[in-house]
Amino acid sequence: MDSDMMDTESPVPAAPTPATDRHESIRNLLALARQLIDQGNPSQALHAVVVATKNTGGDEAVVKVMDRARDLYRNKLQTSSAADELASLFAECAIAEAAPLRTEPSQSSTTGQSFEPDAQGSSILSEAGRKQIMLDAFADGSSFVCLQCGGLVGSDRKDEHYAYWCCKI
Repeated sequence: MDSDMMDTESPVPAAPTPATDRHESIRNLLALARQLIDQGNPSQALHAVVVATKNTGGDEAVVKVMDRARDLYRNKLQTSSAADELASLFAECAIAEAAPLRTEPSQSSTTGQSFEPDAQGSSILSEAGRKQIMLDAFADGSSFVCLQCGGLVGSDRKDEHYAYWCCKI
């Protein structure tokens, strides 16, 4: 009768070792963290990563990882600001060089107002040191800078911006 049962059952894999189980659970936690990030739940993803780290090296490992993450974040903010400023300068130069090459006047240039993105430097992005985002969006045509409020607006939302959202109209 045992041989009959063996024929109907699927083959049983070798018993997993505790180390294999631990590695598999850590792998599953990290996969879960990725899914949670994709779903827009960063706090739960962080919790999964902390649990995986704790399972790997205990509380000391969690403290080391969190300290390292904090240091990387602080350094990234400092280098990001400098990189944004440099990229902003390059983008301004590229836009300035490309502007004289335009032969046909655009509708915005016929109004007599400057169409340079955030010429006054008063937008939220400029104040936050993220002017490069505005310059890139303006340069590729996906967005425009509202001449009334200085806001960066998607080109496909121009009418709605002027009708409902512009704080200067």
